Amino acid sequence: MKGEPLARQRRHTIYFLEEIAGFAPVFLDTEVDMTRVREHRGAAKEAGRRYGVVSYVLHSAARVLARHPQANAAIHGRARPRIAEYDDVNGKVTFDKTIEGQRAVLSTVLTSLQRAELDDIQRQIEHFRDGNPETMPEFEALRKLQKLPPWLARFLFHRATRPLGSRQTRMGTFAVTSLGHRAVDGFQSVGGTAVTFGVGRVLDRPVVRDGRVTIAPVMRLSLAFDHRVIDGAEAADVLTETKEALESVPPFAPPLAAAVPSGASTSASTSTSASASISASTSAAAPTAASAPAARVREG
Repeated sequence: MKGEPLARQRRHTIYFLEEIAGFAPVFLDTEVDMTRVREHRGAAKEAGRRYGVVSYVLHSAARVLARHPQANAAIHGRARPRIAEYDDVNGKVTFDKTIEGQRAVLSTVLTSLQRAELDDIQRQIEHFRDGNPETMPEFEALRKLQKLPPWLARFLFHRATRPLGSRQTRMGTFAVTSLGHRAVDGFQSVGGTAVTFGVGRVLDRPVVRDGRVTIAPVMRLSLAFDHRVIDGAEAADVLTETKEALESVPPFAPPLAAAVPSGASTSASTSTSASASISASTSAAAPTAASAPAARVREG
């Protein structure tokens, strides 16, 4: 049987998997009572706003990681490993897209999520979810990468993603990937970051409250962590605190409409390109030193 060459639209996935081959992943999982999230989503929908589950996970996890700087980090090197802890919490999100008829996984990095509001996160996700990767300027570097000879594309990919100084804008400082739109209860994924959250579907399941069995919406949430960067106790703290944040989402409160000066444009409030950057799996060009957020590097 004669094999077919790998579609060039998926080559970046191979380069990414080669880059993370040195990871030492350990896997955790938990169940999240999504009652508060469901109530918030329902009230928001009545007010004309829609939020996806991934937006809630990004919003909650980013605030948790801001309290755990050792988990908001990356590692490089073997003989003398160096670890960088980042000031900003940048979340990598994956999307199932089609490029020239070929199905492929693309991703983007949403920056400074520790300060982002839920509306901002949802707006950015919708921008990339609904956009056409064949024309979006954010994916121009990927399109160029796919047209290069594999040996050159692989070299440029690794050169762009490996340095600790640019890792947080290329790979993110944590990752969230979801298969919850299908019949997937839970799964584990390594997203190239110190911690990666895997989001399963939300199903009504029996739970115990105050000694009584009742039905509640439950989601399986997994966490894969790189044991070279953090240990299991801290990873367990991150997963538990993210679970607790999702289970204590406050009731939806419509924001007060901000006054817009006469003649002023409102386009800035709907723009996403300035606040999201393409991750390692979708870009080949390294950011300038001036654009890289602060990082603290320590020797291993």
